[in-house]
Amino acid sequence: MSILTHGFDRPFGAKRPARISEARKAQLKRVALQALGLLSMGSVLTALIALRTAIHVWHLPA
Repeated sequence: MSILTHGFDRPFGAKRPARISEARKAQLKRVALQALGLLSMGSVLTALIALRTAIHVWHLPA
């Protein structure tokens, strides 16, 4: 079957069976939220390091 027409034999808006279980979906959501929190903490740490470096450079004698 052609890639362009694959899946067009189904009526539009037809319900598809769930591909992953609700428990797996909840686990993936927890992992995604933890990854987002980790990335957020990393970006805050990077911003603090950049701020401290900028202050240090600002105080250097010209």
